[in-house]
Amino acid sequence: MDVSLSCTQAQCHSFCQTWLCFGRRKNAELCWYISGKTADMARLADYFTVVGYDQEKAGSGEGCGKIIQRFPKKDWEGTAFPQGVEMFCQPGGWRLSRDRKAPTFFTVVLTDIDSDRHYCSCLTFYEAEVNLQGSKNIEADGDEDEETEEDGLIQPAQVFAPKSLILVSRLDYPEIFRGCLGLIYTVYIDSLSFPLEGLVANLFTFQVPLAGGSQKLFSLGAGDRQLIQTPLNDTLPVTCKSVALLFQQLGIQNVLSLFCAVLTEHKVLFHSTSYQRLGEACRALEALMFPLKYSYPYIPILPSRLLEVLSSPTPFIIGVHSMFQNEIQDLLDVIIADLDGGTIKIPECIHLSLLPEPVLHLTQTALSLVLHPDLEIADNAFPPPRTAPSNLKLLDKEVRAVFLRLFAQLFQGYRSCLQLIRIHSEPVIHFHKTAFLGQRGLIENDFLTKVLDGMAFAGFVSERGPPYRACDLFDELVALDIDSFKEEEVSPAKLQKHIRELSEQLYRNENPNPHMAFQKVPRPSEGSHLRVHQVPFPPLDDENVEKMLQEGVAKHSSTPPSTRPEKKCVVPPGPPVVSIMGKSGSVFNSARRLEVVRSCISFIFDNKTLETEKTLPAALRALKGKAARQCLTEELSLHVQQNRAILDHQQFDYIIRMMNCALQDCSSSEEYTVAAALLPLSTAFYRKLAAGVNQFAYSCIQDHPIWTNQQFWEATFYSEVQGQIRALYLSTAEEKGGIIARIKDAGPTPAAVRDEEHTAMDLAAEQLRSWPSLSKEKQQELVKNEESTVFSQAIHYASLMVYLLVPLDTSKNKLLRNTPVADWESGSNSIVTNSIAGSVAESFDTESGFEDSENSDVANSVVRFVARFIDKVCTESGVTQEHIKSLHSMIPGIVAMQMEALEAVHRESRRLPPIQKPKILRPALLPGEELVSEGLRVLLDPDGREEATGGLLGGPHILPAEGALFLTTYRIIFKGIPHDQLVGEQAVIRAFPVSTLTKEKKISIQNQLQQNMQEGLQLRSASFQLIKVAFDEEVSSETVEMFRKHLQRIRYPQSIFSSFAFAAGQTAPQLILPKQKERNTGFRTLSKTIVKGAKRAGKITMGRGSQTTLKKSDRGSRMTWHEDDDISISDDGEPPPSSTLRASEKSTMEQLVEQSCFRDYQRLGLGTITASSSRSKSGEQFRITAVNRLYSLCRSYPGLLVVPQAVQDSSLHKVARCYRHNRLPVVCWKHPRTKAVLLRSGGFHGKSVVGLFKSQNPSSTVPASSSELSSSLEQEKYLQAILNSIPVYFKMNGSNTLSNRSLIGLSPGSDRRTSRIPKMTPVHLDLPFSNSFTRGVLEYRDKLFTHSNQKPASKKRLEHQGMWASLRSSSRLSHHPATGDMGARLAGKDLAPPAGSNSLQAQLLKQQAALYVFGEKSHLRGLRVDSSLNCELVPVDFADTRQVKASFKKLLRACAPSATSSDSEDSFLKALEESEWILQLHKILQLALILVELLDSGSSVLLSLEDGWDITTQVVSLVQLLSDPFYRTLEGFQVLLEKEWLSFGHKFCQRSNLSPSSQGGGFTPIFLQFLDCVHQILEQHPLEFEFNQYYLKFLAYHHISNRFKNFLLDSDYERLEHGLLFEDKGDKQARRGICIWECINRMHKRSPIFLNYLYSPSESDVILKPAISIPNLNKWDFFTDETLSTGPCYDWRMMAVRSDSSEEAETLSNSKRRIVWPCYSSVSRAQPDAITKLLNDIEKLEGELNQAAEKWQTTLERVRLSIQEDLTTEGNLRKESLSISGLIPTSSLQAFQRRSMLHLPDGGLVEDRNTTTTNGINRRAATLYNQFTPKSEENRSYEGILYKRGALLKGWKPRWFVLDITKHQLRYYDTGEDTNCRGHIDLAEVESVVIATPTIGAPKHISEKAFFDLKTSKRVYNFCASDAPSAQLWMDKIQNCISDA
Repeated sequence: MDVSLSCTQAQCHSFCQTWLCFGRRKNAELCWYISGKTADMARLADYFTVVGYDQEKAGSGEGCGKIIQRFPKKDWEGTAFPQGVEMFCQPGGWRLSRDRKAPTFFTVVLTDIDSDRHYCSCLTFYEAEVNLQGSKNIEADGDEDEETEEDGLIQPAQVFAPKSLILVSRLDYPEIFRGCLGLIYTVYIDSLSFPLEGLVANLFTFQVPLAGGSQKLFSLGAGDRQLIQTPLNDTLPVTCKSVALLFQQLGIQNVLSLFCAVLTEHKVLFHSTSYQRLGEACRALEALMFPLKYSYPYIPILPSRLLEVLSSPTPFIIGVHSMFQNEIQDLLDVIIADLDGGTIKIPECIHLSLLPEPVLHLTQTALSLVLHPDLEIADNAFPPPRTAPSNLKLLDKEVRAVFLRLFAQLFQGYRSCLQLIRIHSEPVIHFHKTAFLGQRGLIENDFLTKVLDGMAFAGFVSERGPPYRACDLFDELVALDIDSFKEEEVSPAKLQKHIRELSEQLYRNENPNPHMAFQKVPRPSEGSHLRVHQVPFPPLDDENVEKMLQEGVAKHSSTPPSTRPEKKCVVPPGPPVVSIMGKSGSVFNSARRLEVVRSCISFIFDNKTLETEKTLPAALRALKGKAARQCLTEELSLHVQQNRAILDHQQFDYIIRMMNCALQDCSSSEEYTVAAALLPLSTAFYRKLAAGVNQFAYSCIQDHPIWTNQQFWEATFYSEVQGQIRALYLSTAEEKGGIIARIKDAGPTPAAVRDEEHTAMDLAAEQLRSWPSLSKEKQQELVKNEESTVFSQAIHYASLMVYLLVPLDTSKNKLLRNTPVADWESGSNSIVTNSIAGSVAESFDTESGFEDSENSDVANSVVRFVARFIDKVCTESGVTQEHIKSLHSMIPGIVAMQMEALEAVHRESRRLPPIQKPKILRPALLPGEELVSEGLRVLLDPDGREEATGGLLGGPHILPAEGALFLTTYRIIFKGIPHDQLVGEQAVIRAFPVSTLTKEKKISIQNQLQQNMQEGLQLRSASFQLIKVAFDEEVSSETVEMFRKHLQRIRYPQSIFSSFAFAAGQTAPQLILPKQKERNTGFRTLSKTIVKGAKRAGKITMGRGSQTTLKKSDRGSRMTWHEDDDISISDDGEPPPSSTLRASEKSTMEQLVEQSCFRDYQRLGLGTITASSSRSKSGEQFRITAVNRLYSLCRSYPGLLVVPQAVQDSSLHKVARCYRHNRLPVVCWKHPRTKAVLLRSGGFHGKSVVGLFKSQNPSSTVPASSSELSSSLEQEKYLQAILNSIPVYFKMNGSNTLSNRSLIGLSPGSDRRTSRIPKMTPVHLDLPFSNSFTRGVLEYRDKLFTHSNQKPASKKRLEHQGMWASLRSSSRLSHHPATGDMGARLAGKDLAPPAGSNSLQAQLLKQQAALYVFGEKSHLRGLRVDSSLNCELVPVDFADTRQVKASFKKLLRACAPSATSSDSEDSFLKALEESEWILQLHKILQLALILVELLDSGSSVLLSLEDGWDITTQVVSLVQLLSDPFYRTLEGFQVLLEKEWLSFGHKFCQRSNLSPSSQGGGFTPIFLQFLDCVHQILEQHPLEFEFNQYYLKFLAYHHISNRFKNFLLDSDYERLEHGLLFEDKGDKQARRGICIWECINRMHKRSPIFLNYLYSPSESDVILKPAISIPNLNKWDFFTDETLSTGPCYDWRMMAVRSDSSEEAETLSNSKRRIVWPCYSSVSRAQPDAITKLLNDIEKLEGELNQAAEKWQTTLERVRLSIQEDLTTEGNLRKESLSISGLIPTSSLQAFQRRSMLHLPDGGLVEDRNTTTTNGINRRAATLYNQFTPKSEENRSYEGILYKRGALLKGWKPRWFVLDITKHQLRYYDTGEDTNCRGHIDLAEVESVVIATPTIGAPKHISEKAFFDLKTSKRVYNFCASDAPSAQLWMDKIQNCISDA
């Protein structure tokens, strides 16, 4: 390779560096003007070069150019000749051409190392290349001809080489240069008689004015006359029409994107086929940035050699020719704009920040107004006559005016955020970014933040910061009042007017003289470039040119350069900053809050502790507002001024808390202002700890990250310096007695006003103006004063920083350790020289006297941080190096002293008595529950729900609460009291079972009390609780870790016997685990083991319990199925030999028969237990087989299964292989009327999968294919057997009368009685889950079934003949989901005639299938059903477990969001909708309803979805619940759950994530979803269920709580393995565990807690059809309600239901009022429904009467009977009027009315005792209270005083007894005058009256014979009369009464 080429490459590289390095200079300003600013004139051109094709290097591949001649030879002083010109004049590379091309012209911009621009205008033309004969490989544009190649000779005129004339200038006058170069070319090409040397020399001698708007004529001396027009103001960019062109090429949106990209420092690349266009586009984009200047690489035309620059890391604006399109396509971080195609491409990895709203919208509107004026009138009926299109040059200025306004709006008020640091000798100005963003309300907006951080803005501040300088258009615009912009937003006319005015100013700047002088530049004659014989461009005479040049320069230098004084003025300050939205965020009632803060502070300082305690929480809450924080700082500084800075301990503590709170709640926008205001206060307030030891406030507020934010320190330092400088000059001004004196004379102005008149900027402008006129000495003195001011301030700040950074306890250097160093570097706009800071800090390290490494570590980091700060601010503000050095050497000393002082403070502060903390309350534990960890002191934070925090809903601030977190063997419990003093001392309890924990994460949390960050925990539970706590500082992080470890251990118990259901109160026995070698046991050995274990059930554990020993990865192990595998390990071993079974078979069978499964089969009449061989006698269709009694057929099925009578047990094994997990179809319910059956199974195995499970009998030699065949044959046979067993519920003749229920009629309507159901081929149940919340509402009227094939069926049945139907979720919302006629719906016509009319006959004749198989789409494909089977396949889409899991996660987050959403849009309901939970309920209910309809119309249904244990179980259970009233009773619901959920193997353990093996799985609440569906049905049919909502919630809570053993395992097989399936009567001590049903029955006996008083099942409508459209489904309050007073009520209600009712009764009797807080109190207990209240009253009365409490069931029964009697007497006994269990007479009440009946007014029950109205309510009251009637109405046969002994262990008391023969009772009162009866004894129950002996405690001095006993059937009453005769009298009277009866 040629050496010279490598040189050029090297040049390229140096070039790249040159470009890229200048971009990093501190405030790289772009010079639109020449460096010497005073010089008014400049050379027109600096250099002229001729560049030609370089033949010598031509052989080396790519062509090169070389400079042939250059003038002048020597570089001008101050303007070096730019390198690399020869590359730029042919950006596409030097190539020879086949034809003569027309000359081209374009301008290249080069930037030198001082960031000055050189404009190189290139005129390129082509010359015939003569000396190319010898060279072989020629690079030419065209392809070389073959012959010439061979020849090696080329005819001279066939090849043309480019040659460029280049004119280099620092002035940007492209058109003038085009003229000059064109002139030189014209003289050459047309051989005019002018010497070229003269023309070239004149280029350099001619001087041009820089600005000022003057016109200048000149001539190069070739008959030309040219005119240069200078702009009025050289700071405004000159664009001609390039901006308008750019918008034409790319459009508004694209240009805005590019504009934002450039401002936020992204890389922008243009490409086009025209170099001129590239230049224009770059110029336009840069001009749009005005007043900012682009300070990164700017290369409008990039040559091919330098394409590598595109991958440089800095931002840039570059243009390249489109020929390099392929090379630039793969640039990842570059935004590419195609000028010719009008598109821009933004790579995915770039996040482009756009302009903030509303500015973005306004800008787009304004641009549209300017660029498309006819858009507004495009729709007018009479458009105005077309106006002439706007002149492009004017349009260009209008667009620029829009952008100028945009910047004025963005930077509005920027001057008020400038901080003046120095005035002399050069002003130094800093911009307070955070204040600006905060006040604009744009802290969050990343666009403006990026712009302010950018280099362009840094340049803007340094250029436009000084208050006294030349001003331009932008300064006027930005100083406009914000209101004028607001007005323009409203009226487009004003906006247009303003834009036009601005654009005219911009236009005038470029074209100040309307009358252009005449110009004349000769052009070359037409086609001159095509001349054949054209001499090459002649070399010029160097000497000649030089000589002429010298003469010209001499001539000019004799005339002195005219200098133009710059017009400087004071820059208008403009209005203060206003929020961009125009209004400040939200308006608080701040006056009230400020009052709270003020009064709290005055209480603190007046030492009124009690008042302070009361107001402090409110004050801390108020400090969330900005105004309150400012108020706090002002109030505190007032107290400092009053010398009240020494505080006592209590005051100190309060003040610190308020300071911390103020610092804490700061948003980043204003934290600077608040923190800055608190800085001086933190060093003012202190308390005395000991003699000579004072603790200042700063030592207690160090925890905030603000103190390590370098930007904060800078901004605060600078504003302080600004104040000092202002003070410095104010005082000098006063000494002079200038302006200020005049103000004084005007009147007694307060000092503050007088000072405010002069801002620092005003003073600076004044100073800058007078500076030049000052003497040298005076100038130096001012500079020195300023410098020392800054320096003293720096010393002050260094010590302030040390105070706040050196921690009180040096072992915790929290702040500096966590903050990455990078943050300090990037902390500001300008780059710091770290040299001094680094060196000093290092020297300190080495020489430091600290031995203690930790301390020195703290010290070092503080020293480094402070040194960095000092370095930066002092360098920026011009402090001398000596001063900086001395300051650096001081810092380590300050730090060391501070650490020493703090040591004493720390020591003493530890000795202070600790703050009184509330006492830890211990939680009440359940029986068997033990504490695992003692309470950790914590603060409970609100969980994101508003109820307890007194949010928008009002109410007391129950949370945050202070207390402790406990971990027990069963629950995680928080117990404490509200932090807010005003709420009182109530206990706050939040708890949940450990087993429901879904997520535990460490968080750092804002402690509301101490106001600092603390480590915390967030524990989320599947029972919809969230415990979010901050640990107190006394809790060490080790303790927290221990707590978390215990939590994990209890969360996943190693075996089920260590879970709480078993461990409660007893130690788990040793587990005997199977030996390792049995891992792959065959089924035979396994069954033996089970049989052995059946007697001593529970001694072996396998399956879940033993998965610790069986490796999970071992797929061979049968115990560990992986639930999501389609290909599960098949369980079809051969049945074990019968001999091994005999021993235990009998006992097993006896126990199986006791299971609820079997009892239910018996109830439904599903056959008897038979062996497969014996035929049933009664001709039953189904039989109960015990083939699975040892779970050899299917592990997850119950032991007894219902199968068709005809099927042999042996073939069941083969059938089972066709189904997942061997879950073959079995019958689970039979319709009592139509005898249709409901079957369930797992999903079908695909064909290929079946092949994998060959017969597992090793001796079998059947080839795979045949076994596969036999299985599917067996499957068909089995389906056939099922079909044969189904009783056909239709007549076989043509009329085909069906049941009176339609297939999917969802509403009771008269018209559907007659409908018939046609034969349907697969009903396609499409239940998509993607559609939106409301679209999912199923509109049954609308196209429920769409039919495609409506021909009548032919005689011969074809396979799948008939119609395809599809059931889809309609997208319209229906308010009457099912009023339309069934037939019409089936036909898919909305307006079909009613059923029974002729048009429907054809369809109704079609036959309905006897069996519908609902399966998954994918599985049904492989399933072929013989056409002779009367069976249909229905594909169903359903939510799989993953969707349920995801939905549940979102539901949890919606219910307890952990933090209140800042966005008002994110409401709870929206979150609920997004979770799709309700949508999933809708789908499940929808499917269940369809099945109910089919069964009711006589078709049987087989549901065969997923594995058969999730959605199948949900739907099958719901179908039975909706169809069979038995399952709606308490007993029946238990049977349903035991049968369908527990026996049929729903994986409770895995779905509820209870065991270690399911740890990764997460909660999949299939059962909870089912309970929610039941809740929805119960809400709509409140009379049909015996149980209430509480019962459902109880199950929902406890199925995952590990409290009961029922839900711990996944199948009966596992329960048998663990010995839990059958209750072992003998071995009572064996681990029984707690059974939920026993517990529920006990509770139910004790109180009607689970009873639904409205239960009154209707005899006629047995089937329930709830409305299931989404609007009809409600949120279940189980998800959102909580009771903070007691914790979840599902645990305490199990203990003693009425534990505290007595206390409540007392409080109630004292006052009628009670406060009930929804989230705190249990509303149902505070305000019980009427019947519960009456039952409670009766119980209380019974207690007072000392009667044995009557069972509540008996009481209700009695009441029911008495009501019936009353109704009979009134003669309005109607059957249906007893609808609400006879307790509430209702004849035709609507369901919702009935629902509300439950809360009857208490008053009516208690007060109106004597009323005898016939009102039902009072009648009921009379019935209930008839035994307690006042005395006035009664007959008293005998009365007197008797002593009565109370119930057991109570004393004797005298009472007034009345014997009433009429009412047949013995009543007693407190006294004779008393009217209120205290109790009665029913004489009917008295068995005998006998004389008795006195007992302990009997009244003294009374004869023994005065005692007698009254014996009733319930208890014995002891009485004592005053003496023996009266005792005898009483006995006789009572005896007579009894015998009379």
